[in-house]
Amino acid sequence: MHTRSKAIVAATVAVVVVALVAVLVVRGVIWPNRLLAAQYEVRGVDVSSYQGVVDWPVLAGQDVDFAYVKATEGSGFVDDRFAENLQGARDAGLLVGAYHFFSFESPGRSQAEQVIATVPADEGLLPVAVDVEHYGTFFRDPPDPDKVRAELEVLVATLREHYGVEPVIYATQAAYSRYIVGGFPDSPLWIRAVYLPPRVSDGRDWAFWQYSHRDRLDGYDGEEPFIDVNVFRGDLADLRELRSDG
Repeated sequence: MHTRSKAIVAATVAVVVVALVAVLVVRGVIWPNRLLAAQYEVRGVDVSSYQGVVDWPVLAGQDVDFAYVKATEGSGFVDDRFAENLQGARDAGLLVGAYHFFSFESPGRSQAEQVIATVPADEGLLPVAVDVEHYGTFFRDPPDPDKVRAELEVLVATLREHYGVEPVIYATQAAYSRYIVGGFPDSPLWIRAVYLPPRVSDGRDWAFWQYSHRDRLDGYDGEEPFIDVNVFRGDLADLRELRSDG
């Protein structure tokens, strides 16, 4: 076979392999971070109504130790599966917490009131997590960092006072660099980094790492076929120490 023909065949094979890998990644069959995340022994999921009805015993039986369930968003939205997910995950024996999706469009105080009205201050729950990420038009036109930080500080301080524990802060790496860096030193950090290990701009250690947003597990049936999967840096005893005393 001529050298040129061999090169064409090799290039064709390479293209086919890359395309096959891309398809498997898109379908969640393989994921870049799984091997890296496997070194951490405590694994968890985060869910919302998009996962539909969750069979928590089935989900918990797949090497899942903890769950964060969506509770609220902004100042006026409550996830319609929150109460069922919270109770179901607890009944399945998981360590459980609620998360709030932070809105750039409403005051921190009213967002805190929405969380407090929805999430019980029960003994044994993991700290409320505040999800800070860009959305909608804010990807192209991010809001002013100082204004966001001021509202976020009010939200975090109010939740800390009410629940008696430091809220967790979840952030994409872009949102961390814009709104979190240098602040909230006592809040456990939850970083979304789905292609490579988390690297935040100030070198701060993370407590939780969302390493995949396209996993498939048994036990849920909603419009979203994928589920977010996370690890915790520490063992189960360390995770339990984060819980509220009620």
